Amino acid sequence: MTVKAYAALLRGINVGGSKKVPMAELRTLLDGLGFGDVRTHLQSGNAVFTYAATDENALAARVSEAIGKHFGFAVDVLVRDGAYLKAVADACPFPAASLEGRQLHVTYFSEPVDATRLDTIDQAAFLPEEFRLGDRALYLYAPDGLGRSKLGEVLSRPALFKGVVATSRNWNTVAKLVQLTQEPARG
Repeated sequence: MTVKAYAALLRGINVGGSKKVPMAELRTLLDGLGFGDVRTHLQSGNAVFTYAATDENALAARVSEAIGKHFGFAVDVLVRDGAYLKAVADACPFPAASLEGRQLHVTYFSEPVDATRLDTIDQAAFLPEEFRLGDRALYLYAPDGLGRSKLGEVLSRPALFKGVVATSRNWNTVAKLVQLTQEPARG
């Protein structure tokens, strides 16, 4: 049985409001699900673990259900293996190496997104900000950071990606998750 490294991306926790998930408790919870080499990154809902190769959606549902039972609230979770995370980083259409992490973001989607959902956005009106669609991901270049991004504001409208779970990470976190899922498991 092949063991793979995965990242669990929790949506909308520890960013205000009532959905507080302490990372130590999350690590314990994931360990209790039988996952190996459980680690977390930052406080914003990034966990890495190893597990026998299986369906990412099934893993996401399992993690989401466990969080709901333990913490008493629902959390959307995306699980992606290390190979996918690396492929997304490698396919970045922007010069990531020459940008600050706060200038580049990736929004991961639960499923492929049809480009026609974005047809109503006049990208030229937002320059120098830009976005590009990738494999279940959207890359956003926001030179002044996400907090000041008018394009980011438009892209975060719930109706735009209705029915799709979406969660964003800045490039520093994208790169760190790639690194963590490529490292050999600790013994």
